[in-house]
Amino acid sequence: MSDRTPEEREAARRAREARRTGQPFEPDYGEPPPAEATPEPPPAEATPEPPSVSWGPPPPEPPPPAEPPLAEPAHFASPPPGEHAPPPPGEHAPWPPAEQAPWPGADEAPWPQAGPPRFSGPLAFSSPESGPDHDADADPPMRPARAPRPRSPIRAPRTRPRRHAGPPGERSRARSIAPRVIAVAALVLAIAAIWFLVELFQPFHGSGHGSVVVTVPSGASTGTIGDELSRDGVISSSFFFGLRATLSGDRGKLLAGTYHLKRGMGYGAVLSALTTHPPAAPTTNVTIIPGRTRRQIALLLHKQGVHGRFLTDSSHTTILNLAAYGAPHSLSNLEGFLFPSTYQLRDPISIQALINDQLTAFRQQFATVNMAYARSKNLTPYDVLIIASMVEAEAGTAHDRPLIASVIYNRLRQGIPLGIDATIRYAVNNYTTPLTDSQLHSPSRYNTRTHLGLPPTPIDNPSLASIQAAAHPAHTSYVYFVAKPCGNGASAFATTNAQFQLDVQRYDAARAQRGGRSPLVC
Repeated sequence: MSDRTPEEREAARRAREARRTGQPFEPDYGEPPPAEATPEPPPAEATPEPPSVSWGPPPPEPPPPAEPPLAEPAHFASPPPGEHAPPPPGEHAPWPPAEQAPWPGADEAPWPQAGPPRFSGPLAFSSPESGPDHDADADPPMRPARAPRPRSPIRAPRTRPRRHAGPPGERSRARSIAPRVIAVAALVLAIAAIWFLVELFQPFHGSGHGSVVVTVPSGASTGTIGDELSRDGVISSSFFFGLRATLSGDRGKLLAGTYHLKRGMGYGAVLSALTTHPPAAPTTNVTIIPGRTRRQIALLLHKQGVHGRFLTDSSHTTILNLAAYGAPHSLSNLEGFLFPSTYQLRDPISIQALINDQLTAFRQQFATVNMAYARSKNLTPYDVLIIASMVEAEAGTAHDRPLIASVIYNRLRQGIPLGIDATIRYAVNNYTTPLTDSQLHSPSRYNTRTHLGLPPTPIDNPSLASIQAAAHPAHTSYVYFVAKPCGNGASAFATTNAQFQLDVQRYDAARAQRGGRSPLVC
């Protein structure tokens, strides 16, 4: 039976388990194992002393029996006889004895200081009874540690690497910088908020300088008004103007009209001005009589003290698309499109404003005319406008307008020259005296006595009534007309040349009776 301690048996069991599983095994040497007590050989039987005293030297004592050799150097030798008594059988000697070290050199460091001792070879345990060989239940020698077996291909889930905040110095610096960054950001936000409020409410803004006339059209939005004021230099920002109008509740209270403002005004002052009805601006009424030409209108404006270049400004426009009316691209003036009416113009009168108002009125009035009949006769809107200008120049009464238009339609259909003297007067600019023979035989394209078809352009600016008559002529067979003596502007119409010659003789006789004066009004 082995005399190993429970600790040794536990170590042997763990070693066997490690060899079986292939895992490395390191014995636990938490404290030095107690030295195995090697039992002394049984004392020799007492030899009976000789019965009598012998003379001479005493016989030598027999030598003590030799101790069995140790099986492995790991066992500790028992103390020499006489130094301390071995423990009784079945008991272990205390570790260490109270007054003596358990082995020679025990007062020195028995174990390496760097860690527990490791065995480089197999470890064997023996006892005095078993001798140097292992007894039956002794553990086999320990094998060297094997490499760990390869594990299952299933890997353990990866964990995110732990982020280190850095050295303590860096963390302290970061903690000291963070309040500064927050303070700087708060300061920047405070400055931005103060700037925004100052720009919006302008507490230190002046009253402005200079003078600007601003016209707010009807139905204009706050954004449009702000853009216009910003372009004119009245305000500095259209965005802040709209925001200020929203905050003050004036966004829907801006009134149309003409305002006399200043450059560099504050938003509050501008809103106060635009929400108050402007004073009525001084205006001048300009009346354009139907049937007047561009030259006649320019002369009328000059007599009324309106300064400007009416003939030059009325030669082109961007308000109307003249080609949409069938006008030629080579058109050099706006004759016929300058709608006659009475216009109220602000002082001082602007020539361009008058022309724009005339063109706008023409577009609106001409859109009410039904052009179906004229299109059926292969006439364009521009052709109708030319016919209307001749009707306006020749008709003395409203009754005669569609009749004169029917004469023009009939002559165009039959290929007869129109023979209208108003076109010749337009070419030679003679509206007050009788036409001379040289004027009647003028080679101009406006001489409808010698040229077939319509003249190149309208010869005046007709009224809406003449335009309607030109678009819807009366259905007649008249091809002639002449002024009726004492007819107060009425004309005599004929279907034959003989009837027309009789009407001409009556007109000449009435004129002779009046001494060469016009016999139209008696």
